[in-house]
Amino acid sequence: MTPLEKIQSMKMPFAELKGVTFTEAGKDRVVAKMLVRPDLCTLHHTIHGGAVMAFADSVGAAATVINLPEDAKGTTTIESKTNFIGGAKEGSTVIAITTPVHRGRRTQVWQTRLETEDGKLVAIVTRLRWYFSTRDVVNSSMNST
Repeated sequence: MTPLEKIQSMKMPFAELKGVTFTEAGKDRVVAKMLVRPDLCTLHHTIHGGAVMAFADSVGAAATVINLPEDAKGTTTIESKTNFIGGAKEGSTVIAITTPVHRGRRTQVWQTRLETEDGKLVAIVTRLRWYFSTRDVVNSSMNST
């Protein structure tokens, strides 16, 4: 199974709700697109900042999943920073290009560049993701008693 096929086979309900379509995936780059629908907009028919951040988080999560070590049992975002640069109008398509900044033993940092189809920069989002292994799950359940 290719990385793109793996991402496309994952159940990501929130990404589906936003209309995210993954178009390219490899260990070093994941690309997706999202149509700016009216329900993803704020005033003046412009994409809402929350939609931008949620889109970037979905793409970063997918990138993390295809880069997880074998013993990983899950992942979560523990920090996210968004720099809003410009807007995207209703009816346009936003493209997210996610690349790794750091892939360590327990964390990964991904940067997502969001642009309109004509190359206008919308935002840059950086996320720190932590992943946990079977050992963490076992230790957590032993310590919770």
